[in-house]
Amino acid sequence: MTGRFVEVADRVHVLRDPLLHVNVTLVVGADAALLVDTLSTAGQARELAEAARRVTPHPWVVVNTHHHFDHCFGNATLAADPPRPVYAHELAAAALRDPDRLRRAAYEEMRDEQPGLAAELADTVLLAPTHTVHTETVLDVGGRRVLLRHPGHGHTDADLVVHVPDAELLVAGDLVEQSGPPAFEESYPLQWPDAVADLLRLTTPTTVVVPGHGEPVDVGFVRAQHAQFVEQAWLIRAAHTAAAPPERVAAESPFGARAGLVAARRGFAELDGTA
Repeated sequence: MTGRFVEVADRVHVLRDPLLHVNVTLVVGADAALLVDTLSTAGQARELAEAARRVTPHPWVVVNTHHHFDHCFGNATLAADPPRPVYAHELAAAALRDPDRLRRAAYEEMRDEQPGLAAELADTVLLAPTHTVHTETVLDVGGRRVLLRHPGHGHTDADLVVHVPDAELLVAGDLVEQSGPPAFEESYPLQWPDAVADLLRLTTPTTVVVPGHGEPVDVGFVRAQHAQFVEQAWLIRAAHTAAAPPERVAAESPFGARAGLVAARRGFAELDGTA
């Protein structure tokens, strides 16, 4: 089972998928709703729709925080019939217009760890976003102002954060992680600190932040993770300047050796102009 929605702020509910700990956020307005992310498969998305309908009967708009499978492969189930608007950053939308590449990458990523899920991912019908965001877009969700903002390169080149100011809530996607270290495979670790600094400017001391995976966190958690991103970026620059191997960065990474090694290789590529 996918799980159920729990209200974490005024008429803002979060469901955490038990398989990969992915968060889906449901914002409910007077006569409309907003779903942020759609999980990994048609089956998960159907359960997600049932869980959302237990909260609200209103039609929803969908937002994808980025183009990785666990955040958008449920689009077709949730937004194709009847057709609903789907928002994403313009580069995430472009990635979703190449479904074979995304399905292949998802299968390769999960085939050893979760072979059953990998098989489902290989056959999932993808739906590309209908509306794209360059830097910012403001939505009216049943009388509630919701800001979609691209804070810059970080986890990917196409991250969106979703700000609900009247609820003091921010959906950070995978720019912030609680249940494990950040994923650096398609990242820009030298720019990631600036992206997190940008999203922090949308917060107040009492803002609830919904990470891509794990429990909702407070602003203090995000500031502490931002400091780790700053340290990681410094380690990468120093090692690159000294012609040290990426393993040197991995040994000192605040995110652990495994994540640190991936971050170092991506950061070196940024500095070499090949990322």
